[in-house]
Amino acid sequence: MAIYDLTKTPADSYDTHTHLNDDKLFHDVPAYIGRANEFRVMEMNIVGYDAVGNARALEIAQAHDNIYAVLGFQPEDTVDFDAAAAQTLAAQLQADKVVGVGETGLDYYWETAPHDVQKQAFETHLALAKAYDLPVIIHNRDAFDDVYAMLKASGVKKGVMHSFSGTPEQALAFVDLGMHISFSGVVTFKKAAEVREAAKVVPLERLLVETDAPYLAPTPFRGKDNEPAFVKYVLDSLAETLEMTPKELTEITRTNAHRLFLNHD
Repeated sequence: MAIYDLTKTPADSYDTHTHLNDDKLFHDVPAYIGRANEFRVMEMNIVGYDAVGNARALEIAQAHDNIYAVLGFQPEDTVDFDAAAAQTLAAQLQADKVVGVGETGLDYYWETAPHDVQKQAFETHLALAKAYDLPVIIHNRDAFDDVYAMLKASGVKKGVMHSFSGTPEQALAFVDLGMHISFSGVVTFKKAAEVREAAKVVPLERLLVETDAPYLAPTPFRGKDNEPAFVKYVLDSLAETLEMTPKELTEITRTNAHRLFLNHD
């Protein structure tokens, strides 16, 4: 028997950003996929963040139907993104079931890598996304001006602002550059009113949902490890914000994900 009443979410969903390749989840990938399927999360992107994470993302995607890989180095790990790593990444991006470049971007909150190192890595990822005609998945924390400027200068026209937590104005600025805006469990947090306001201004055809598991677990699981099954709670909360049914929003976000990542209409 399913652990969730499927009649309450009568549509299959797509978690566009999850980390089953993370140590917290990688030990039992089949179990997490099975539980996600019980919640009717039937498709997901496993997103890389460093060399090990990328290799695991490929491994998971190639071993399971309806699961795809996104490969890159997150800002915090760009100190390890040297020329050899860039060459390896370029080769991996041509593998079967790879649907995006990332996560990449800039993070000025944690300060684990110098800004110039992050920028150089971000520039390389943007160039790879353009060269292989893949969407870029962008991590942006406390770096809006630089991320916006570099993305605009790159000429990359498709991608995702991952786990968006900015203002309505920032959301629209990225939409104008061709980006999709993806909402995570943050949208369920009581103090995230500005994020919910941002969701209201994003065109429906640019909306995506994600878990960012094992991070950012939604209410009512905040503070615990997240997992792909919990994208259902993101959808429920976002649907309430947008005054539509979970079924309607689930179908919209799945269609958007298919168009962006799988070239399906």
